[in-house]
Amino acid sequence: MADLHTTNLCAEIISTHFGPLASKVASILLSRGRLTLPQLARFTSLKPRLVRNILLVLIQQNIVWHANSETDGSGEEVLEFNVDECLMRLHFGAFVYQAEELFGVAGGEIIQLVLDHGKLTSPRILQSLNAAATSFLPSEDKTPVVYSQALYKLVSLRYLKPSTVSSHISPRDKRIQYEAEEKAKISGFPTSKQLREAKETVDARLKMEEAEAEKIGLKRKAKSQLPSTKKRKASSTKEDDDTVVDETVYFRVNFDKFNIHTRNALIEKAVQERYNPGAALVVRAILKITEETQHSVADSRSDPLSVSNIILHLNSEEDEETLTSGLIQFSSHKSMSAGSCVKEYLGILSSADNPTPTGRAGAFLEFSSKGGGSGKVQVLFDVVARRLKRQVLEGVTRERHGLEGVRVVRLLMDTGKLDEKQISKNVMMPLKDVRPLLSALSASSLVSIIEVPKSADRNPTRMFYLWQVDIPKAFSHILNVLYKTLYNISARRQAEREDPTLVAVLNKRERSDVSVDVEGLLSQHEKEVLKAWEEKEQKLSILEGRVGESVFIVRELGRAVGSLED
Repeated sequence: MADLHTTNLCAEIISTHFGPLASKVASILLSRGRLTLPQLARFTSLKPRLVRNILLVLIQQNIVWHANSETDGSGEEVLEFNVDECLMRLHFGAFVYQAEELFGVAGGEIIQLVLDHGKLTSPRILQSLNAAATSFLPSEDKTPVVYSQALYKLVSLRYLKPSTVSSHISPRDKRIQYEAEEKAKISGFPTSKQLREAKETVDARLKMEEAEAEKIGLKRKAKSQLPSTKKRKASSTKEDDDTVVDETVYFRVNFDKFNIHTRNALIEKAVQERYNPGAALVVRAILKITEETQHSVADSRSDPLSVSNIILHLNSEEDEETLTSGLIQFSSHKSMSAGSCVKEYLGILSSADNPTPTGRAGAFLEFSSKGGGSGKVQVLFDVVARRLKRQVLEGVTRERHGLEGVRVVRLLMDTGKLDEKQISKNVMMPLKDVRPLLSALSASSLVSIIEVPKSADRNPTRMFYLWQVDIPKAFSHILNVLYKTLYNISARRQAEREDPTLVAVLNKRERSDVSVDVEGLLSQHEKEVLKAWEEKEQKLSILEGRVGESVFIVRELGRAVGSLED
């Protein structure tokens, strides 16, 4: 079951995409947990046939899990709402834009079509796109060959992943089932070591299933379609040239692959804000080169990369100018080469001049330099994600409790547990000001108090009361607040669009006799109404983007690091 703010946001998303009846079914699943079809029909007061049709749509869109209940022995099918899949629908526009940037217009149309239908086979994708392309003027970027090539790239690079039977089952159910199977193999009372080994076996089994599922998207060509042996040797083609997209497999969008680009953009933005465009250019080159080997936002670091590869990637005159303009050169007679600039940036980004724990916590890269300046470079995704999460926490604290609250939160995160007297001494504030500030921070779930008893009777008068930052609790509260903000933005946008005056103006603008000359046939008042509405829409979109970025850092990057404490 989800909390109130998550339930409201998901219900609003479902209502926007599928209508109020589907939103009613989703709201019941979110508030009551997993249910059977008769229970859903009873709680929603809808006809079973209508509920069944709604569930078919939500299952097709990967929003609802379904499995057979084995707890009571009845084997009746139960349904559960997939919150993560629903919240990802807020980023569908960004996914289509990224696909267009990477694979052209054809790639964007394929991703948009799959997102609209949930999951599709390759013949259905190509048939729909080719039929839509023939209804318009012919274009070079909308031919059947272009669509086939774009589809193959999306599947081979894992932007589209197979939809299997196990993908419709909750991962928690599979984990519980596998753990029960492993525990059944243990005779007697299991020890902590055996339980840990069983959990590791389950993790390995789940990863193996995911790896096996990803292999079924492509198949080898038939022998009649393969080129001759001589031609294959002469052309030195790769093994991928002998594979085609499996026509029997249903494909869905792999959100993790698109989230990688969002994470990389955040890292590049953080580097530019801290240093300059030259440092951001070096990080962008590293991320671009290692892009194909990045499979998930849960990766702790990128693959090792040599300095020479980075220098070869930054070989244009514009890149050299950006690199040299970001460094102060002491010699005015001879300018630094691009290679020397790259090595200087790598030393700065890896905090080579500060080999302390504080310096390593503020680094973006790990640069293992060898003799002659060569070495391997890796991007520290986990370190950067931990720092971005901390910035979100400090930003929320600054907005609600000012700079004094940030000082207290930073102190507790750096030192650990302290009592109010120690906090007052370290932040240099009087005790009478620290106490109400700690109470306000505790009410916002940004800090928590723990009791350390002096004696076994746990008498409140004989206890130490220490303050700390409970990371999971703090970010859980922040995430709920962000969900509430997203819901309020959506509700405000819907309320603005339902204004009778605006509805009348929009309907008039869509009329065939007015759409020919909108500027000339609308009155001044109607133009002002449209302009005011467009400005509000723009402000709400900007705010939604900023809040969505914070949600991505807390949710997706938070899964990669677990918490800020190691």
